Amino acid sequence: MTKKLTIAFAQINPTVGDIRGNLALIRSAREKAAAAGADLLVTPELCLVGYPPEDLVLKPEFLIEAQAALRDLMADTADGGPGILVGAPIPDQKLQENPFKKAFTTTGSEIYNAAVLLDAGGLVAWRGKHFLCDYSVFDEKRVFKVGALTGPFAFRGVRVGVFICEDMWDADVCETLAEAGAEMLIGINGSQFNSGKGDTRMQLAVQRVTECELPLAYLNMVGGQDDIVFDGGSFVLNADCTLQAQAPQFEEHLLVTEWARGEEGGWACLPAEKHAPEEDLAAVYRALVLGVRDYIRKNHFPGIVIGMSGGIDSALSAAIAVDAIGAERVRCVMMPSPYTSADSLEDAERAAEMLGVRYDSISIGPAMKAFEEMLAPMMAGTAADTTEENIQARSRGLTLMAISNKLGFMVLSTGNKSEMSVGYATLYGDMCGGYNALKDVYKTKVFALSRWRNAHRPTDTLGPDGPVMPERIITKPPSAELKPDQKDQDSLPEYDVLDGILECLIEEELPLADILARGYDEETVYRIWRMLDLAEYKRRQSAPGVRVTLRDLARDRRYPITNAFRGRPRSVV
Repeated sequence: MTKKLTIAFAQINPTVGDIRGNLALIRSAREKAAAAGADLLVTPELCLVGYPPEDLVLKPEFLIEAQAALRDLMADTADGGPGILVGAPIPDQKLQENPFKKAFTTTGSEIYNAAVLLDAGGLVAWRGKHFLCDYSVFDEKRVFKVGALTGPFAFRGVRVGVFICEDMWDADVCETLAEAGAEMLIGINGSQFNSGKGDTRMQLAVQRVTECELPLAYLNMVGGQDDIVFDGGSFVLNADCTLQAQAPQFEEHLLVTEWARGEEGGWACLPAEKHAPEEDLAAVYRALVLGVRDYIRKNHFPGIVIGMSGGIDSALSAAIAVDAIGAERVRCVMMPSPYTSADSLEDAERAAEMLGVRYDSISIGPAMKAFEEMLAPMMAGTAADTTEENIQARSRGLTLMAISNKLGFMVLSTGNKSEMSVGYATLYGDMCGGYNALKDVYKTKVFALSRWRNAHRPTDTLGPDGPVMPERIITKPPSAELKPDQKDQDSLPEYDVLDGILECLIEEELPLADILARGYDEETVYRIWRMLDLAEYKRRQSAPGVRVTLRDLARDRRYPITNAFRGRPRSVV
């Protein structure tokens, strides 16, 4: 009877579609696991192809390459080293034969999001994910088949119960595995980050352990994929719910654990390394940095260009960019107009100096004059309004896109969630860009993150120690500076009020009575509600950005653009 087992959990950062690169990552992790004396290497959900692959799994060529990589991994295990539990797509060929023995060439088969156990040069077993994600950024029911409730895998004399991500969020899968004789539970996950998610995962894991009376290991992916960030933080709980091991967040890591069978037959993980989870602001900041870094790296952009206004959003975006990819790959451009204040000019240049980035200044005055002359016949007899303000923003957007085209650098747009929610942004102007670090960050959080970064520097960042922006950028009243003496609060409520109402409307979807019960003015709530709905057409055309809240403005909040509902009771109309 097996009495000891060494399990290595590979918290790695795969790239969607880069099957050969992901294969190399897994092989590298296996080499390290073998050097540590591991019996089993565990890898995250669908790590062989990257997660989420979305409709890529519908392409036969994609599945053919994935199966070839699985065969390569299977052959690797013939060397007597660690077995591999790998996440991979498996086509349903009616289970009449090894599902990756030969190339998959038909287009009508159904696909499983599977956990595949390889050992001694062969396939031990595999199972499909039972609870498929069909919410938020995930839509697995479109492309995957529901896996059956099954029993544990037999691995070197141990009955290992394997679940896949969402399978832990319901009791059925783990209870079935326990009832079928599992001696431990191992979950492979691609669980996205949002603020507070770590506590939720741990609570659910404790619940499953309590129900099943089995130790549980939770391996999570790390890395950025479009608007998703996977934060790692993998951990192991013993059957008494004690935390025995925990990997760091937001970085790749090989967590090696020793397991022993007790005299009464139960398995326990021996104490191993434990990395404390990040506090909220640190976690959000590191998620933003990782999201930007991987978007640039995985899409092969040489660098980032940012419109530097002297305001807090562009200053924080620039700090995130430098922390993500280094100062030498970031360029900041000030584009002053006649309404740009001396303070903004000074603050923008000083922030660039503090970050160590190249700083250029390009006046948009000539562009404003050219548009004024060009449009004069059409606009004769009309008063100046937001049209002229938007021309300024669009002149800046055009300038940044020209620099991007010439240098290949990606424009990082700088709008925050508060502004994107209510449409306080110019389409084809300051909304221009390939990615947006602050898209899911409310303005009040922007202030908090800026203060935090001025006082802290995460260890995995490439930016400078010490403050990254002048204090005045944080303390001065925000302004778009598109007309004389303009302030954001001329058009919007104070940001603590605005953000509080927006959280009620977006994150919580509260009814009006509940929002008013929190002390908000009724007319202000209706005004913000209307602005939120009217700005939907802008958001549909905005750049993707890092998701850090429970409900972002892209795939979580799905409202129609054409929408006449305003929510007022008939007695009020």
